[in-house]
Amino acid sequence: MMKVKVILSAIALFCVGFVAQAQDLKIGYTNVEFIMDLMPEMEQIGADLQDYQTQLQTNIQTKGADFQRQVQSYQQAMQTMTEDARAAKEQELRKLDEDLQKYQNDAQISYQRKLGELLEPVQTKVINAINAVAAENNYTHVFAETAGQAPILLYTKEEDKFTELVLAKLGLQMPTTPTGGQ
Repeated sequence: MMKVKVILSAIALFCVGFVAQAQDLKIGYTNVEFIMDLMPEMEQIGADLQDYQTQLQTNIQTKGADFQRQVQSYQQAMQTMTEDARAAKEQELRKLDEDLQKYQNDAQISYQRKLGELLEPVQTKVINAINAVAAENNYTHVFAETAGQAPILLYTKEEDKFTELVLAKLGLQMPTTPTGGQ
């Protein structure tokens, strides 16, 4: 409920500001992901991520195969083991299984961290270009076309050339057949 009040307050403030400065208002929109996908650095980032993912998967597979070997070894020897030796080995196997699960979770976190590290410079470059284009062309507000899968811009009366201006600032051209909108 508090979130709704904050949103309504923000809308009210925006409307007051909008009425006061309607003649100076210039709004643009763009799609940061679309621009980032066109950046030449993205090809190398994709290759680096693929290599890193392969490395993580290889390590997980190696640890998993080692765990399976130990389980099979235990299953073959358990009939001849004492009760104490069996309990100790089962405890050891549970610990190895927990360690494997933790390693898999850590690998996912590590992959996400690596993704963020690789994308951050490109994202910064794109955001800086957006800010520069907005300042150079007297835009007062620039919206994201989408945030993840959710659209932010629901309607625009006319086609906005903001994305083309940002691409030009970055030395890129709009593809002839857009791959994700602008």
